[in-house]
Amino acid sequence: MTSNVLKLKVKFFIIIFLLINSNAMLSGQAISGAVFEMNSEMTIEYVNIGIVGKNVGTVSDQNGRYRLLINPEYHNDTLRFSSIGYHSYSVKVSDFVSMNNGNVSLEKREYELTEMVVRPRRFRERTLGVTTRVSLVHGCFMDSITGSEIGMLMKNEKIAFLKEVNLVVSNVLPCSFDSIFYRINIYKADNNMQFENILTNPVYVSASKREARNNITVDLRRLNLVIDGDFLVTFEGVKDLGVGRLCFPASIFHKTYQRKASQGAWEILPVGISMSAVVDVER
Repeated sequence: MTSNVLKLKVKFFIIIFLLINSNAMLSGQAISGAVFEMNSEMTIEYVNIGIVGKNVGTVSDQNGRYRLLINPEYHNDTLRFSSIGYHSYSVKVSDFVSMNNGNVSLEKREYELTEMVVRPRRFRERTLGVTTRVSLVHGCFMDSITGSEIGMLMKNEKIAFLKEVNLVVSNVLPCSFDSIFYRINIYKADNNMQFENILTNPVYVSASKREARNNITVDLRRLNLVIDGDFLVTFEGVKDLGVGRLCFPASIFHKTYQRKASQGAWEILPVGISMSAVVDVER
């Protein structure tokens, strides 16, 4: 079980909110296997695997293989396998544990193109989210954070074309990972803390230690993402990066959305990390 614990630390007068993996599970039954594309021998990399609504989850590796420890208390809960571009697979934990092997096949998902009526419209560029560069408050990814997500809810009342996502990296607490590798997720939001990923293909961000000490900008124009209403942008850890940290300045006037494990429940933290989205919005 991968568990992330939020701690408050004070060091050199800097308040740091840490997203930490504790690897706290000491007992439980291990399930393991590989995730394949249905009717194919091809494995699927970085599949989200976890117990729905609980902080028990992992992500398959680049070869589609996974291993997850599950306590008996979760045997009546639902285990879900999900990946962008595929239909999810859900099963009762006790039923899955009794299977002879842990291999799973996901069916490729076909996306329907939504018909759009194009009318002459005027747009203007806006930056949504937090752009703080200097702050006493920091949010950090710490150590192994496989399956954890952290991001910002972008308030948007009109039709918006998503151009890029920016993440400000702390100068005070520079990146100490040897390299970074994250997945970006874009979720359509509703008023009940329910989020639906609108991406049809995964978007990854990778950088060397030196590169990761600069601000991270991801150009999304090629995806032609049009969003009507609020949306959630997150960075998700899909690889074990080892020991290290990646920190961002944060604002006490905003809030950060966090999920501690694949398929886990969303939580709201009391400060907002410096993440923003550049959009063209209808006037």
